[in-house]
Amino acid sequence: MAEETKNQETQESNAPEVQEVAGMATDSQPEVVEQQQDPEKFLEEFNWHNYEEGIDPIDDQKLEEFEKLVEENFVDTLNDEVVTGTVINITDRDAIIDINAKSEGVISLNEFRYNPDLKEGDAVEVLIDVREDATGQLILSHRKARVIKAWERVNKAHDEGLIVNGFVKCRTKGGMIVDVFGIEAFLPGSQIDVKPIRDYDAYVGKTMEFKVVKINHEFKNVVVSHKALIEADIEEQKKEIIGQLEKGQVLEGTVKNITSYGVFVDLGGVDGLVHITDLSWSRINHPNEIVELDQKLNVVILDFDEAKTRIQLGLKQLSQHPWEALDNELKVGDKVKGKVVVIADYGAFIEVAEGVEGLIHVSEMSWSTHLRSAQDFVNVGDEVEAQILTLDREDRKMSLGIKQLTPDPWTDITSKYPVGSRHSGIVRNFTNFGVFVELEEGIDGLIYISDLSWTKKIKHPSEFTNVGDTLEVVVLELDVDGRKLSLGHKQIESNPWDKYEEEFAVGTTHTAEISEIVDKGATIDFNEDITAFVPQRHLEKEDGSKLKKGEEAEFQIIEFNKEFKRVVASHAAVHREEEQKIVKQAAKKAAAQNSSNNTTIGDVNADLQALKDKMEGK
Repeated sequence: MAEETKNQETQESNAPEVQEVAGMATDSQPEVVEQQQDPEKFLEEFNWHNYEEGIDPIDDQKLEEFEKLVEENFVDTLNDEVVTGTVINITDRDAIIDINAKSEGVISLNEFRYNPDLKEGDAVEVLIDVREDATGQLILSHRKARVIKAWERVNKAHDEGLIVNGFVKCRTKGGMIVDVFGIEAFLPGSQIDVKPIRDYDAYVGKTMEFKVVKINHEFKNVVVSHKALIEADIEEQKKEIIGQLEKGQVLEGTVKNITSYGVFVDLGGVDGLVHITDLSWSRINHPNEIVELDQKLNVVILDFDEAKTRIQLGLKQLSQHPWEALDNELKVGDKVKGKVVVIADYGAFIEVAEGVEGLIHVSEMSWSTHLRSAQDFVNVGDEVEAQILTLDREDRKMSLGIKQLTPDPWTDITSKYPVGSRHSGIVRNFTNFGVFVELEEGIDGLIYISDLSWTKKIKHPSEFTNVGDTLEVVVLELDVDGRKLSLGHKQIESNPWDKYEEEFAVGTTHTAEISEIVDKGATIDFNEDITAFVPQRHLEKEDGSKLKKGEEAEFQIIEFNKEFKRVVASHAAVHREEEQKIVKQAAKKAAAQNSSNNTTIGDVNADLQALKDKMEGK
C-alpha cells in the first residue's frame, strides 16, 4: 500500500514535466520526428537550460521582429550618447523627460534657464547621467548634452548664418557674456543694438536672438551679435528712406549720439550727421553746447549718398545767415566791440555779432614793427574794441585793427628820440646779431652785438643780458620812413680803449703773470679789459728757458690795435733790449778809453768779448 502511494506521488510530480515535454513536442513537430528517429542525437542536442528555466523555443523570424521593435522603441542606457527626449511633465523644480527607457528621467529646470518657454511636448537633447539612482530613478542631463553638441551647433550656425537663442548671463568689460548652447560667448557692447547702449545692466537675465559672427577655435572663443540681425533690415529701410529724400528737405529727428565732431540724428530708421560746423553760425567748442541727447529738433538735408547710405544734415541753415542781418550802415573806419573766440599764431578772430567774425592780424595789434604772438595782446573770451579796416559783405570777410585806436608813436619820433639822446628800454627779443629793446609800446630799437660793450668779446647777446632786463641805451640812428631805430649800449660810457691806447702804447713795459698757455704762445691779463697774447718765441727768458703758467715777469708791448682790441706783448724783448743797452754802453766806454790811452783795436775787442762772456755766464 505504501509502495503504491509512493509510485502515485512520483507519477504526479513528473506529470507536468511530461506534459511540458509533450507540449514542446507538439509545438515542434520536427523535434518529435527527430526524437523518434534518433533518440540519442535528440538527447545530446536537447537545450536543458531552456527546459529548466521554462523558456519556450521561439521561431527565429519572430525573434528578429522582436529585436527590431526593441531597437526602435527603447534606448540603450549604457551608451554615453546624446539622445532626444520629450518633456512629459514640468514641476516646480524639475522637468520629466521620456526617452523611451524603462523609466522616465528627471532634469533640473536650472538647466533650462536659457529657454524660459519650455513646455510639455518639447523635444530636448539629453545625456544619461545616472542610469538608476538609489530610488531607481533615471537621472538625465540637458547641460552635458548641450556641451557635447554645442561646438557642432555653433560652427553650423556660424557657417550657415543661422539665428540662435542666447541667455545674457552678466555684464563684462566692453560687453556682455551670453550663454549659447551652453557655451559662454562674448557680446560686444557695439553689437547689442544699432543704437548706442547706455544701460548694459538692462539686458542681464534676458533671452535674445543672436548671430554667431566669429569663432576662435584655438582659444575656444565665440563672438555673437544681436545688431547683425537687424542691420540687414535697417540697410534696406535706409535705402528706401534715402530714395525719398531731397536736398533742402526739412525733417524732424532725435539726437541719437553726440561726438566731438558732430551730432548723429535719428530720422526714423536712418541716421544723419550734423557736423559741428553746421550746428551754429557762431563758433562752438563742442556740440553739447547746442544740443543734448534725445532732444527733438528740425534739420535740413544738405547732401546724401544713396550708395553709402550717408546723410549730411544742417541745423544752422534753418536760420538766416548772420551776415545778411548785419547792419547795412556799418562801414570801414567804424568802431566795433566783440569777444575773442579764436586765437591763432597770425592773429585773433573777434565775434562782433552772432556768427559774424573779423580777424585782427597780429601786425594790427601794436604799432611795434617787431611782431609778437597774438596771445601777448589778447586771450580767448576777452571783450575788445577794434576799428574796421576792410569789409567784404559778398565774401563775408572783415579785418579789424586795435592799434588804430591809439596815436601812432612814430608821428613825433624825432622830437621824442633824437640821435644822441639817452633812454631806458626793456629787452624783448634776441637775434644772432643783436638785441631788440622796447622804449615804449610801438617803439622798438635794435642794439647790434658790437654796440653792447667796449671791452667784452660777445658771441651771442644772451651772454650779456636776458629778456626782460632793463638797459640804458643811446639813440645812434633814426629812420622815420623805414620806422627803424638803431641803439647802442656801450655808448653810455666813454671808450676805455682811448685811455688804454696811451697806457699800453707800443714799447711800454708792464709786469704781469702768465694766465694761460695756449696754442702758439700764452695769454696774460693786464687788467679786467685787456688780455694780451705772447707768441711762443717771446716767452723765452734770459737764460734760454720758457716762461710757465703762473710765472710773473716783465712784458713789452709790441702791438696795440684799438679797433680790433688786439694786444701783443713780449718778454724776450725786455732782456734783449737790456743786452743791446749794455753792448752800446761798453762800446762807448771802450771808444773813450781808446782815445785817452791809445788802446788798440784788439784790446777793445778783447774787452767786448770778456763782457759778452760775462753776460753769457762763461
